[in-house]
Amino acid sequence: MGGSLARALRQAGMVGEIVGCGRDAEHLAKAKALDVIDRYSTDVAEAISGADLIVVAVPMQAMETVFRAMQGYIDKQAVMTDVGSVKGSAVAAAKRVFGEVPENYIPGHPIAGTEKNGVEASFAELFQERRVIMTPLENSRVDAIDKVRAMWQACGAEVVTMGVEHHDEVLAATSHLPHMLAYALVDTLARMDDSQEIFSYAAGGFRDFTRIASSHPQMWHDICLANQAALKKVLHRFHDDLQLLIDAIDNGDSEYLKITFTRAKLARDTYVS
Repeated sequence: MGGSLARALRQAGMVGEIVGCGRDAEHLAKAKALDVIDRYSTDVAEAISGADLIVVAVPMQAMETVFRAMQGYIDKQAVMTDVGSVKGSAVAAAKRVFGEVPENYIPGHPIAGTEKNGVEASFAELFQERRVIMTPLENSRVDAIDKVRAMWQACGAEVVTMGVEHHDEVLAATSHLPHMLAYALVDTLARMDDSQEIFSYAAGGFRDFTRIASSHPQMWHDICLANQAALKKVLHRFHDDLQLLIDAIDNGDSEYLKITFTRAKLARDTYVS
């Protein structure tokens, strides 16, 4: 995500110098060799020195650690944002570190990505015609909001705003739940005695549905724990509906199956292009 953002901003001519930061110097060196970043440091304080825009692109459970490493080293004119999938967790981490959410921190979440990992999988077009959700707070500076919005728009994204809690509820249903289902399905089949034969007959539908199970396990582990309340709510709802399907199959309830499938097809065709 961070690599694609760097590529997109460079392609749009929106940046002077891009400084990368992370724990793995070898990974950062690869990013520099690929011209994704101009220079790098494994020290957070050094990396953000003099920065006018700081983007935190780390797993959810690492955000508080990164914020703590940034504390006291952020220039007054700098604007901060992030790409985390759970905004309540990110805001809570900022409050624990800074005492309150800094007025120059604008939480954000690009609804984009692939199941591929690593800087070599980054590409400048990732955010084109995708949505980015910003969740500014009451104390957020207007100029900071405008700067983050302009950054994402330069990448070709459509920027929308919503409240922190509402964001987490929506994403629990549309992103976090599907990932859990994909992981669970692949894991269930992989633990069956004839799993090799099962996977050898996997066709397009299976591949499409389970593609996201190739996403980074640590990242999704963190997301699930960070968004527990909203995710549990939608999981229980799905569990109840799934039980109704099991009951319909047990009872040979043809009408219930047909109604459910027809309703689902209509919703899919109407709302998902």
